[in-house]
Amino acid sequence: MIITGKTRLLGVIGYPIEHSLSPKMHNAAISYLKLDYIYLPFPVPPQQLHQAMAGFEAISLVGLSVTIPHKQAIMPLLKQISPTALAIGAVNTVWWSESGWHGTNTDLYGFLSPLRLLERDWTQVTPVILGHGGAARAVIVGCSELGCPEIHVVGRNKDKLDFFKDSWRSTGLESQIYTHSWDKIEGLLCQTDLLVNTTPVGMTPQIQDSPIQEKLWDKIKPSLIAYDLIYTPSPTLFLQQAKERGAYIIDGGEMLVQQGAAAFEIWLGKTAPVEIMREAFQN
Repeated sequence: MIITGKTRLLGVIGYPIEHSLSPKMHNAAISYLKLDYIYLPFPVPPQQLHQAMAGFEAISLVGLSVTIPHKQAIMPLLKQISPTALAIGAVNTVWWSESGWHGTNTDLYGFLSPLRLLERDWTQVTPVILGHGGAARAVIVGCSELGCPEIHVVGRNKDKLDFFKDSWRSTGLESQIYTHSWDKIEGLLCQTDLLVNTTPVGMTPQIQDSPIQEKLWDKIKPSLIAYDLIYTPSPTLFLQQAKERGAYIIDGGEMLVQQGAAAFEIWLGKTAPVEIMREAFQN
């Protein structure tokens, strides 16, 4: 990859951002297609998001991936937001146009991709989601699209859980969503066929942590799908524990690849080389 004065910029913003594998994945795709772009990681503290976006506009940056903690905070800075992102209440992909910054959410597509390959009657599945941040919102919309009749969300902070529940009032999904304090997790585990971790618990470098206590895994159903949105390490302790009890496991790697491919196509208007992106991620 040769960088010149004509090379155009793409990137990812988050804080921290050092762990991100998105630059390797996107730069592999850029190199494969011989495009004059480069994709860079930008560590942006929460209090500097507004200044950062103004700076990106000034240097004619083409598009950005958006990760923790900016997925919701960036929304007031955007000129236009897609219906999908509005339904989720979070943005993970932005791009510049003459009218300003536009945003959407490709996490939904990424989350659903590995699940759609499974032969399950989703109308008989009651998911349990750990956490209630921006990623959890995409998971909820995805589970609703699959046809799951009820979606249960577990969190540790009652006030934040109540706010999270209230935030769905205008979406039409409120009647499907049930929120629970963490002390109810044992009862929920024995009923669910889909357990999704959207929290950062277990992410590098805290690889010895899991959101579920070891003894509680004995409660799971044999048909359980355990899905961790974390992709470093792979597998997480959460997924190792689930696999030891016979669960089918999915890590965040394929979600990352598929949401990244969708973003790539939005920014550049070209079909993303998904296999190249997947190979770069796996390597």
